[in-house]
Amino acid sequence: MERRIIEAKAAPAVRQVVVDEASDGQRLDNFLLRLLKGVPKTHVYRVIRSGEVRVNKGRASADTRLATGDELRVPPVRVAERRADAAPPPAREFPLLYEDDHLLAIAKPAGVAVHGGSGVSFGVIEQLRQARPQARFLELVHRLDKETSGVLLLAKKRSALTALQDQFRARDTAKIYLALVQGAWPKSLKVIDQPLHKTQDAAGERHVRVVSPAHEQGRRSITLIRKADPHGPFTLLEIGLKTGRTHQIRVHLAHAGHPIVGDPKYGDFALNRELARGPQRFARMFLHAAELAFDHPADGQRITLRAPLPAECATLLAAS
Repeated sequence: MERRIIEAKAAPAVRQVVVDEASDGQRLDNFLLRLLKGVPKTHVYRVIRSGEVRVNKGRASADTRLATGDELRVPPVRVAERRADAAPPPAREFPLLYEDDHLLAIAKPAGVAVHGGSGVSFGVIEQLRQARPQARFLELVHRLDKETSGVLLLAKKRSALTALQDQFRARDTAKIYLALVQGAWPKSLKVIDQPLHKTQDAAGERHVRVVSPAHEQGRRSITLIRKADPHGPFTLLEIGLKTGRTHQIRVHLAHAGHPIVGDPKYGDFALNRELARGPQRFARMFLHAAELAFDHPADGQRITLRAPLPAECATLLAAS
């Protein structure tokens, strides 16, 4: 009779993790989702809310920003083992906007997440690493929503990552977005200064809404409307940001009564369906990170990167 030997697996233990430079400025939830690949997202948020995760021996919220040298206590969690036959992320390069020894900038397409997590197996960063196995270091400097296209900046050195993230936190960068919204935008509305409050449901899904200035958890959020061009039943807005809150542009514009065309969370769902089934087959959100300006981390020279408007967006504009 064949004998089978079953070895008991060691129970997971508490982990002490020190934040390195590559993760400086990252949100606690995103850091843990990457560290604990295979752990359900709902469980990650549960251990944060319960206080089992500690940052420098204190409780922390999901949106806590980590700094180099922070010490994390990560409770025992069982990470799902990667199947031996699981396919690696597909290698993929993206349209290149700029590259040198320090930086890489691409034009991210809509519909592609910047990194894996939240039910997404892989994103831009995993595909680029697979396409560039010789790269010793490659990290996202900032993030764009999955549905947003445009300029995405990555660092090829830790020193570049740290310097650029410092600029983003200090608001020393300049961003311009293009958004096509429903209806005629009022010419007098050039600044939206309304606090936003972000919540997450049990599945970790983010929901953002405008709240009263008196709301104790509201965060001041300022969106600038630089230009508004009518396009038939729509208006094309050129947008700048004074703050960079989660879903800020999308929520501010929807609250003003002019949701972004194609927005699957805050938009006009009937209109979105109509456009997706119409002659243009427009089935994405019309929000595009068109321009990003920053100081080069090596020589301090001001660099401005521009991503052309995707073909499907240009086609819809021409037809409007």
